[in-house]
Amino acid sequence: MYLSQPLATMGSRAPRSTDTVYARLKQHILDNRYPPGAQILESEVAAALNASRTPVREAFVRLQQEGLLEIVPRHGVRISALSPDDMREIYEVLMSLEPTAVELLAARRPDRTELESLITSCDAMEAALAGEPDLQAWAAADEAFHLNLARLCGNKRLAAMIMQVWDQAHRARMFTLSLRPLPVRSTEEHRAVLDAILAGDVERARSIYHAHRKRGGNELTTIIEKHGIQRL
Repeated sequence: MYLSQPLATMGSRAPRSTDTVYARLKQHILDNRYPPGAQILESEVAAALNASRTPVREAFVRLQQEGLLEIVPRHGVRISALSPDDMREIYEVLMSLEPTAVELLAARRPDRTELESLITSCDAMEAALAGEPDLQAWAAADEAFHLNLARLCGNKRLAAMIMQVWDQAHRARMFTLSLRPLPVRSTEEHRAVLDAILAGDVERARSIYHAHRKRGGNELTTIIEKHGIQRL
């Protein structure tokens, strides 16, 4: 089984609440510490975290609702795997939802103070590509940009839907990071979206973001197909 060793390194103070168990397990799944198809027993999680089985069970339910695992009766859970078709569907959803979030944000004409998190992310992406590229730092800044953009849109339900789908795509993005071209163009597109939002140019912000998401999705699915990757 996959769970005992990673969780043993979490520290001597074991989490007990559902929220903490959920957060730890989710992060391990997103970071690919539990590979697609790995099977995990409820009793193992409870023992490793010194938690009762109830919060573990509740965490499993939440993670299943988010599409990150599948509950297998009497056999614990199985970490969900993504196929190339799954990734295509995920990016089609993001291409529909995220431009709306950009439009809502730009329509409010926020100032630089409100958009500080997006400005910081753009700066960090550019810094990560200056000199010797640091792809891990770039990916962290890229993720922060997208998630903060969703949070700033002003529609909590839309933000929650975007973040749930974004989580499902996280593993594939990280897995293919080193296979993708250096993300100079993507970084430029992030800055262009930010500039359009700051200018209150709703149509331009939406248009640039839609094209950005479409291009990124096509790039990722092409890489997956080119390398014959069947599950992520």
